[in-house]
Amino acid sequence: MLTYLWIAIGGALGSVARYACSELSAHLFGAAFPWGTLAVNVAGSLIIGFFASFTGPGGAWAAPLDARLFITVGICGGFTTFSSFSLQTLALFRSGDAGLAFANIVGSVILCLAAVWLGHLAGDLLNQAKAA
Repeated sequence: MLTYLWIAIGGALGSVARYACSELSAHLFGAAFPWGTLAVNVAGSLIIGFFASFTGPGGAWAAPLDARLFITVGICGGFTTFSSFSLQTLALFRSGDAGLAFANIVGSVILCLAAVWLGHLAGDLLNQAKAA
């Protein structure tokens, strides 16, 4: 149960950091392009990749499991779920499953874009029904 608490605390910290980075980016560069989201996704992917390697099996620092989960699932997961996607895709490439890695990339992008479009469509339909 304590593991879930560590993940929740990390998730809260990551979410607040994501919001702060997005707000700062919009203030500095404008909101025409989602620079904050791009920066967060790249930074989160860098952090989770480094931490997973540095603290994982064979890494220089054998971190306790709760510490690994606090950073990877909690902070990085709250900061950006793209970091988890990136790490899992890298693991597929490294294990020699390039086909599965590409399937994960293409499937995630296409299915997530389709899902956000369908969700938006459903919300629009409900809005129209309520307005009628």
